[in-house]
Amino acid sequence: MRCERCQCHGKDKQPAILYTLLSQNLRPGGARQRCLCQQRRTVCLRSPQLTCRAASDVLLRTISFMKNVAAFRLLPREDQLLLLDSCWVPLFLLGLVQGMVTFEVMEAPAPSMLKKILLSGQSKGQEPEGTQPTLAAVQRLQWCLNSFWRLDLSPNEYTYLRGAILFNPDIPGLTAPGYIENLQGEAQRALQELLHPEDRGRFSRILRVTSSLRSIPAALVTDLFFRPVIGDADMGELLVEMLLEVPGWPRAPWLPLPR
Repeated sequence: MRCERCQCHGKDKQPAILYTLLSQNLRPGGARQRCLCQQRRTVCLRSPQLTCRAASDVLLRTISFMKNVAAFRLLPREDQLLLLDSCWVPLFLLGLVQGMVTFEVMEAPAPSMLKKILLSGQSKGQEPEGTQPTLAAVQRLQWCLNSFWRLDLSPNEYTYLRGAILFNPDIPGLTAPGYIENLQGEAQRALQELLHPEDRGRFSRILRVTSSLRSIPAALVTDLFFRPVIGDADMGELLVEMLLEVPGWPRAPWLPLPR
């Protein structure tokens, strides 16, 4: 069934010229491709209870890692919070990779007629809930995870790579960027020393794939893995509470306790 506002077809319901050209480049044999609007369809986790439990466990381990790094604890509080905000997504995704956490998605169910009626009076600028991820965004995320799995990192490589991700000196507003840059350099040098001399290209491949993790929006990770648990709560505030050990992290019955 085609979306009424599908951009793949012109007003006369014939394939639009741009779509036809793009489709011909996608596969030999022509423009009879699946509608590109499929990629914009919203999706949700197929098994949210199991996946959210695994994701929450990874997030708790990620925050625990940050708190246990002595050099991180010595940083000014404002720098800790800036690093947390900037680095929690790639660190969390790296945790998914190391934990071999896999997930499947399905098309998100359409809102009920009652929900549409109840929400119809809200202003257009209001979003009562997190936005649903699109299929294209999730496929991009899974591509990044698969790229890391192909690298087959060792436990020590994971450890030093976490340090290199955590200590990012390029974040605006840091009060100790020079010190943080030195910490990142130490982590990267330690990572390089683990590699065999004949495979120095591996280091650049690791950094290249790591950069792909930074391209994943925090909103996508939040809406896909944590919105079913935290509801409308602000993810940033909850992360700060977890880091500073302030009570308030909402825990559904299936979530693990901090370790």
